[in-house]
Amino acid sequence: MPMKKELLAIHGKFQSIMRLTRELDKTPRPFGTDEPLSHSEIHLIEIIGDNRDLSVTDIGRHLGITKGAVSQNLKRLENKGLSTKETDPNNLSRTLVTLTSKGYTAYYAHKHWHETMDGGFAKYLEDMDEKEVQVIVRFIEKLEDFLKRRIDSKI
Repeated sequence: MPMKKELLAIHGKFQSIMRLTRELDKTPRPFGTDEPLSHSEIHLIEIIGDNRDLSVTDIGRHLGITKGAVSQNLKRLENKGLSTKETDPNNLSRTLVTLTSKGYTAYYAHKHWHETMDGGFAKYLEDMDEKEVQVIVRFIEKLEDFLKRRIDSKI
């Protein structure tokens, strides 16, 4: 069982990670374009770039958000010249979301950012043995559950 000192260290690191995550989320970056993009905008671009022939409904399912929320986010991307909507030639009642050339510039810049900024993190994870991975996955699952319960609590 961890001692009080180790538990305090874990708590301190957790608080630091939460603060850094909030800071990262609120810091827009241009990703090779003249438009600063929020965390949610660049990750929406990533989903569109990674998956061809997505509709607004598909994106909503992928993100676990409503079609209305997707539409609002897409409107911001469209206004910035990063995405467009086109009628699906195979199903005229379906609208597909695509990236513009400017959207692809941001998409590839974001991919490059991840490749160069992870500081060897991906390699670190790849080199872990199965037991280490299981411990981390279990911890992240518990953390996710904690955060969900915290969001749902009335206090």
